[in-house]
Amino acid sequence: MTWEVLSIIGTVAFAISGAIVAMEEEYDLLGVYILGIVTAFGGGAIRNLLIGVPVSALWEQGMLFHVALFAMTIVYLFPHKTLIHWKRWGNFFDALGLSAFAIQGALYAVKMNHPLSAVIVAAVLTGSGGGIIRDVLAGRKPLVLRAEIYAVWAIVAGLAVGTGLADSPIRLYMLFIVVAVLRILSYTYKWKLPNRSLQKETSENM
Repeated sequence: MTWEVLSIIGTVAFAISGAIVAMEEEYDLLGVYILGIVTAFGGGAIRNLLIGVPVSALWEQGMLFHVALFAMTIVYLFPHKTLIHWKRWGNFFDALGLSAFAIQGALYAVKMNHPLSAVIVAAVLTGSGGGIIRDVLAGRKPLVLRAEIYAVWAIVAGLAVGTGLADSPIRLYMLFIVVAVLRILSYTYKWKLPNRSLQKETSENM
């Protein structure tokens, strides 16, 4: 039940996130649906490739595809004035998707008896893979590659699941809330990882 709920939350959140980005970039209706679907299912496809699950397993998630299409349609049909305010919610839905899919990916790897390292990789790829593909298709710098903290929270989710700290439905839901809140706080207060700019150093030395 926990697995299914997390799958639905992640699918809806990332589908809406992809649709909002597509509308921000002024994509047409087909572009909105394609970007939303890629965001919702791209991370799972990459994860399946790396941990040995047939990519065709994605096509068995017919119900989730319908859920994603329904969510994107609702967002697309919102009045224009309302959508202007919805833009600020893009990061919020992205945070929910990251948290839900990171935990789901980690659970998937644990279920297949993979080691902790594979559990963490599965969490990161499932949580951020769809967002990376979305940003690349939208011509943006992927969030996960910026100084802004993003994939770290997926690693936290993978560690918690892989080490058994989140081993019950209640703890998994608590982990979902914690990871989502940490992600929201990180972009609200602009928490950043250390970074080094070669361009800046080069200009200073010239």
